[in-house]
Amino acid sequence: MNQNSIWNDFLEHINQKVSYVSYATWFKPLELLKITDNDLIIKNPGKVVVDQLTSYYKDIMEEALEEVTGNHLNIQFKDEKDFIDETNNSVMSPPKVDNYMLDDEEALKFKSNIREDYTFDNFVVGESNRYAFQSCLEVAQNPGKVFNPLFLYGKSGLGKTHLMHAIGNYIQQHSNLRVLYIQCDDFVTDFIKMSKNTGSVEENLKYIELFKHKYRDIDVLIIDDIQFLANATASRQEFTNTFSSLYNNEKQIIICSDRSVDDLKMFEDRLKTRFNWGLKAIVNIPDYDLKVKIIKNKIKTEELMLNLTDDVIGFIASNSGSDVRNLEGMVRRLVFWKAMMHLNTITIDDAREALDEYTTSIGTYYDNSINKIKNVVAEYYELKVDDLNGKKRSKEIANARMIAMYLCRILTDETYPRIGLEFGGRDHSTVIHAYEKISEDLKTDQNLDNQISEIKKKMGE
Repeated sequence: MNQNSIWNDFLEHINQKVSYVSYATWFKPLELLKITDNDLIIKNPGKVVVDQLTSYYKDIMEEALEEVTGNHLNIQFKDEKDFIDETNNSVMSPPKVDNYMLDDEEALKFKSNIREDYTFDNFVVGESNRYAFQSCLEVAQNPGKVFNPLFLYGKSGLGKTHLMHAIGNYIQQHSNLRVLYIQCDDFVTDFIKMSKNTGSVEENLKYIELFKHKYRDIDVLIIDDIQFLANATASRQEFTNTFSSLYNNEKQIIICSDRSVDDLKMFEDRLKTRFNWGLKAIVNIPDYDLKVKIIKNKIKTEELMLNLTDDVIGFIASNSGSDVRNLEGMVRRLVFWKAMMHLNTITIDDAREALDEYTTSIGTYYDNSINKIKNVVAEYYELKVDDLNGKKRSKEIANARMIAMYLCRILTDETYPRIGLEFGGRDHSTVIHAYEKISEDLKTDQNLDNQISEIKKKMGE
């Protein structure tokens, strides 16, 4: 299959996965530069479009590309001039060789992988993430001394990765410590390379030394998405050894997960025990006020410079769901929409039209499990979902919160810790108490039984 055929099939797969408006807006104008054994290179369509594609459609693009080619290719955006220059100079470049096969200093070259644009200064702090922010700042100021390890967890898209890079940036700016940020998948890949039997004892030993140098001769290890070690038994064992080596040498370890330690079901108790040695900090779902702050912070940046009225900002905050990346995607969509429609200002009606796809997808998001239960319970008792997630303890709110937790336990397969996580990061013991209390009250309180029956009917149960 030639390049044009692959590209056309790729676009066709995308067209089947997204709406007509999304395809026409974001994908149809794209131009292919080249397809190599490892990369799909697309002509750079501009920052706004690239940000939209990588933030909101990355998984869809990768899935479509793998369906077409049968391989996992990296998707890159390059300026045409730079691409031509690279192509012209490629004949003078040495052939690409795996780092582990190099015999010179390049194989040992240290790369921190820290993103300079993720700092504490540009992280927007609110009540839902203040504890996590303060914990990360404390670790950055005293690496290896106060909270080790730091276990950072919460749902995807809430800013955990930003905080991890912020720690790395702070440490690098204020010390000479060696910081390594790595994604869990990369750790597994490196371990597989290290474990590969080349047939030469010397080569095997060299790989092992390179691996140990990369992961143990450092001062700070930051590893993202640790939950992906669940099905990698051998890699998990090696990570345990790496963890112990760093910890025993008082090196800082920062671990990130989309679930709590108790929810890492496939992990051995000895590894989960290590995660509990230090500090656990949750990044909670942002409340309305925090989302408004994030929007205002985003639209004042130089590359956007978007003036929005309070009602439009409120509309975005109310319809963005819990994923901050989704919220940022909505802002970028408005930037593009304003330019495309030649608007001087964006009204609330403009926002509704431009963000129709986003609000539809958010509606679908709320249809599932815990989020649906919280929304129905909040509506039934004339409360806000933020009341159920928040710290208010009035009798009315506390009762509704316990009923929602009870329903989550009996109507979903979620664990106590996971339910607690969804209710503002509460401990699993709080969920257990709610479940047991409502169960006991139902034995004698007919009015409560009627209320729960009505709530179930509203949910279609």
